Amino acid sequence: MEYQDFIVEVLEEASGIARDNFGKVSGVAKAGDNNQVLTETDLEIGQMIVGKIQKYFPTHNIIDEEAGVIDKKSNLTWVVDPIDGTSNFANGIPLYGIMIGLLENDAPIAGGIALPSYAEIYVAEKGQGAYCNGKKIAVSQEVDLKKVLVAYGIDGHQENPESTRGECGLLAEIVLNIRNLRISNSVFDAAMVARGKYGAWLNRTSKIWDNVAQQIIIEEAGGIYTDFFGSPVDYANHINRAEDNFTFLAAPPELHKKLVQIIKTK
Repeated sequence: MEYQDFIVEVLEEASGIARDNFGKVSGVAKAGDNNQVLTETDLEIGQMIVGKIQKYFPTHNIIDEEAGVIDKKSNLTWVVDPIDGTSNFANGIPLYGIMIGLLENDAPIAGGIALPSYAEIYVAEKGQGAYCNGKKIAVSQEVDLKKVLVAYGIDGHQENPESTRGECGLLAEIVLNIRNLRISNSVFDAAMVARGKYGAWLNRTSKIWDNVAQQIIIEEAGGIYTDFFGSPVDYANHINRAEDNFTFLAAPPELHKKLVQIIKTK
């Protein structure tokens, strides 16, 4: 089965599960991190996706947010986030999504995003463009930051409050240079960048499963996807980095350059 076909099929099934359970489940905070929430639906979707990967691509590795790491010593690794924006989902807020991405060695080569509340599936494969429900999409052509909406995800760090206060100071500088700020803190924001609705999407607190799928989609839509400071995202030794923190900055090329300048001069 081709990667794109597989991704779409899996995301359609996952979307059905999410829609069936939306508004009917509650979340619990994960041990040790009040920012992270888990529902029974995360587990149900994760088990389904992992099962499908093991059926169709039994020799591939898997990194799933809930199931953990399945290491088959392959150079191909599926990276799965069963529900991104679980806090939204658990509270009956439709701004959530499902992500599945594929790394070859250390580079994203395919990925998909489902936004079940909007009946949208985004998919991309290296060199083939990005699509939403079969229609090709592209990032914004706007070059003026003050004319775009920018999404920023931020978590509170109770263990280090000064880092959160410092991040809010930098966020203020960004807000002063854009039209308006938007925060769903979910892959919904990535989809809006890929479709050209938002000018950028930034986050300094994420995991590998928050990145792979949205990176390939945004890049194939014409965007630039780096770490928060403008350097390439490093997926080296990814099979052992499920607990690592990742940062990202995703935007069309000109807006990306301007945001990096703001970040580096703050």
